Amino acid sequence: MGFNNILSLCGGLGLFLFGMRYMGAGLELAAGPKLNSLLEKLTRNPVMGFLLGVLVTAVVQSSSATTIMCMGFLNAGIMDLVQAAGVILGANVGTTMTSILIALDVSGLAPACIFVGSIMQMFCKKDLQKNIGQIILGFGILFQGLHTMSGSMSSLKDIPEFQSFIASATNPIIGVLVGILLCAVIQSSSAAVGVLQALAMQGLMPIRFAAFLVCGINIGSSVTPFLSSIGAKNNTKRAAVIYCAYNVIGGILFVPLTMLTPFVNVYSLVTDNPVVQISMFHITFKLVTALVLLPFVKQLVNLSYFFVPKKVHESAYRFTYIDPKQIVAPSVTTRQLYKELERMAGLVRQNFILAAEGMLDNDTSHADEIRERENVINFLNHGITDYLVEFSGHNLPAHVPQIVANMFHLVGDLERIGDHAINLLEKTEQCVQNNLIYSDEARKELKKIYEVDLLLYDRAFSGFLCHNLSEQDALELHHLEDEIDTLTQQSENNHIARLRAKQCSTQPGIIFAEALHDYERVGDHSNNIVRIARKNAQISGGLRPPVLSTDVM
Repeated sequence: MGFNNILSLCGGLGLFLFGMRYMGAGLELAAGPKLNSLLEKLTRNPVMGFLLGVLVTAVVQSSSATTIMCMGFLNAGIMDLVQAAGVILGANVGTTMTSILIALDVSGLAPACIFVGSIMQMFCKKDLQKNIGQIILGFGILFQGLHTMSGSMSSLKDIPEFQSFIASATNPIIGVLVGILLCAVIQSSSAAVGVLQALAMQGLMPIRFAAFLVCGINIGSSVTPFLSSIGAKNNTKRAAVIYCAYNVIGGILFVPLTMLTPFVNVYSLVTDNPVVQISMFHITFKLVTALVLLPFVKQLVNLSYFFVPKKVHESAYRFTYIDPKQIVAPSVTTRQLYKELERMAGLVRQNFILAAEGMLDNDTSHADEIRERENVINFLNHGITDYLVEFSGHNLPAHVPQIVANMFHLVGDLERIGDHAINLLEKTEQCVQNNLIYSDEARKELKKIYEVDLLLYDRAFSGFLCHNLSEQDALELHHLEDEIDTLTQQSENNHIARLRAKQCSTQPGIIFAEALHDYERVGDHSNNIVRIARKNAQISGGLRPPVLSTDVM
């Protein structure tokens, strides 16, 4: 096998990997948001999570990508480990889609797919059409790469030593180790199995040895999630452990089965095509392992805790004051809810301050801290809302349902203020990345609006907590919101004047105008909290919640 063959093999592998990723990215663009939503909402049942894992991975063409997606949901507190485990099992099955496509041998369509996909990418105007074009182009590149790989390996037929090695290759340890190394280098089990299938196209990969290689490839596929979990939260590390455990257990099942039984000979009875045989074994490995482990999802989670022990208060993604598993006396539960809302409001306030002051100073040093806190805010938003739904279904005293209704509205307003803080952070990042700087006048205007926003927010939420917002107080706070609107309008007018006078360039000017909208919306949501606080104060016989904690607000 000469240098040109090796170069051709590397080029073909590169095309194969790029085509697979490019096709998966196109599929994700076309359907990704819906798939993310499905993963988030429909994974309560491990079986449903398993089926969704199969579906999502069949679309994105990477079990590692689906597992990493689950890690993100774990970090955000949207999904727990039991739910993630079901998805991970399904993801491992879904990754067999590439080998199935290869086994169908549609490589003759590759040039047509590359042509049609390129035309759609270049000339289609609608995003959906471009995404479909990307899928078709990626599909064509994938099979063109496979064709190139297979052709580069044809010369191996003429090497007696290689033929002798393949003919006598039965050592399971060598097969597993080579498979692990191959997948660890390529970083894709689908691509690694594709290499085996390319060899099989030349009659150079008997199923008995390929079976050991496939076992090793699946074990090696655990490298990517482990790399992604380095430095991450413990639940993310546990998800990587579950992913690894799946493939190691599969190897423990199938290596002895292949060694000690004529199991793989069954595939020869079904078809004499070695490419299809490898695909069938790959599917059997994934599917049987998943079906064996699916009833033991909780045990898999416990195993992950064995390797990554739970620490006291290891995560902020938890309730501090309420217990979602039980609802106690309404008076106690209401007080607990007030404290949890106070905690959420404190997190929102911290983010707003850091984002607003970061914008004034063109400083993004707190970006990771702000985003991490936003994930906790989102977790509390989902969790408190679910808890309120359950709480409202109980037999409650006359005044409590209105308090609960007020809390529903408050949670939404707090979450939206948190979102606007993230918007401000992203605008600051744009300025830093593009070396854009606001004029001194613009910064002064932003600072003034920010200060009024913060004052309105603090007084509004304090009134909500203490049930003491009078009609006069509410009127004063409504005037503050009017002041924010006036300041925003004045800033927009001043901004237009600066643009006309060439005192401000267009790009930072656009970001400045968008930031004004975020500040105005923070004022609007704070004003909504004023209305909620006033309703609380009007509830006769209402509970007297805890006074605002100085360390939170």
